Amino acid sequence: MAATISFARGAPSLDIVDVDGLRAAADEALAADPGGMTGYGTSVGYVPLREWIAQRHGVTTSQVLVTNGSMQADAFLFDALVAPGDAVVVELPTYDRTLLSLRNRGADVRMVALEPDGIDTAALERVLATGADPTLAHIIPNFQNPAGYTLSGPKRERLIELARAHGFTIFEDDPYVALRFAGETLPTMVSMAPDVTVYASSFSKTVCPGIRVGYLVGPEALIAEIARRATSTYISPNMIAQGIVNQFCRSGRIERSIETVREALRVRAETLCGALAEHLPDARFVAPQGGYFLWVDLPSGTDVAAMADAAADRGVQFVKGTDFVLEGGGSSLRLAYSGVTPAQIEEGVGILAEAYAQAGAPAQAA
Repeated sequence: MAATISFARGAPSLDIVDVDGLRAAADEALAADPGGMTGYGTSVGYVPLREWIAQRHGVTTSQVLVTNGSMQADAFLFDALVAPGDAVVVELPTYDRTLLSLRNRGADVRMVALEPDGIDTAALERVLATGADPTLAHIIPNFQNPAGYTLSGPKRERLIELARAHGFTIFEDDPYVALRFAGETLPTMVSMAPDVTVYASSFSKTVCPGIRVGYLVGPEALIAEIARRATSTYISPNMIAQGIVNQFCRSGRIERSIETVREALRVRAETLCGALAEHLPDARFVAPQGGYFLWVDLPSGTDVAAMADAAADRGVQFVKGTDFVLEGGGSSLRLAYSGVTPAQIEEGVGILAEAYAQAGAPAQAA
């Protein structure tokens, strides 16, 4: 049986993970600090890595907390800032795990349409004008999951203005920021407006997903509060994983890893866009400038659920658009190109086109 071609999971394929570099970093880290890595740490994370992150962002170490992956960082922040019934702004579409986490907390989730240059700030203003009083706005500013879009400079500035005027916190969820392969790098909102922004990122996308190391950057008092919550959750996060990441970063391997991943993503994204244009001309999409994902809109009336079943029968997987919204999304899908080779992309898109023609296409497009 042929191997599955998965456009479903946002993870790098093994061939672009620096396994040898990780092995060397682990050896070096354990040799340099066996006590610090094998003993209990504190809830703020492995101190040398915390210091490296703080230097990277130009903040004090007391403004950084290192966690077991960025999803845990998200959860800690939501626990600190979001109470049942609180309004929280998210992008439409947005990361499915974020939606689930907020809904499980009883948040009043307000989805605001995403445009190719980021969240529709005019639509957000209309939501605010109706009397919505959000506690938090969750924003994935660079190569958004699932859409692949990037928040423009002017929209970053406007979002900050709205946060200050209406008293909400911007949660800048930014795990893909280093993976730009086209276009201009934009400043983070936390660097522009640390008074209204909390920032999260992760080493899952630049080192490897299995390392499970993420972090928060925010106001000192909030980070201290979250650290107290973390203490009651665990004695400390994974010191060995964080120690390996620290050595990987300080040795310079992180920059080489990022370059390897970035170049592979560039080729894969270009291949995916070209294959869709050739094999699935009904698809509408915006070519990404970085990151892992491409959002595809098909003609209204497309049965993406049936298309997914037909594709799966042929060994190809993707995620339906309905997973990333509260309602709608039935004619859309997310394709992750990070874990598939160019040859797999070409083959996989051909199969998607077959599945669309067989099961998904609306009558007028069939």
